[in-house]
Amino acid sequence: MKPLFIPLKTEFYKLFEAGRKKAELRKYGPRWNEKTCEIGRPVILSKGYGKKFRIAGKIIDFKKKPAREFDALNKFAIHTCYGTLDIDIAVIYIELEQYKKVRFSHLENLMMRAAE
Repeated sequence: MKPLFIPLKTEFYKLFEAGRKKAELRKYGPRWNEKTCEIGRPVILSKGYGKKFRIAGKIIDFKKKPAREFDALNKFAIHTCYGTLDIDIAVIYIELEQYKKVRFSHLENLMMRAAE
């Protein structure tokens, strides 16, 4: 199964990297749902869209939750990002693979492109 690519802002990437963040929240819909976020599916967490800072993991659980049911801090973040709390949120629980931090050098990136 193809890994699910999840680009993150630097602050959230660092929280995952430090082991302080275990779940990612996204607006529930065609891209983020039970089918696309199937338990067991591999994921690649990426610091932005670059190829230099990536961490491998897998989905260990998935929940669909109304935005209004989150705590105050998450409600604030959801409202800031989406402008409303009248949406469902995909809660994607991720287990990181130990020692599977993927950091590609410029040469490795060129080699991967050449192999495609």
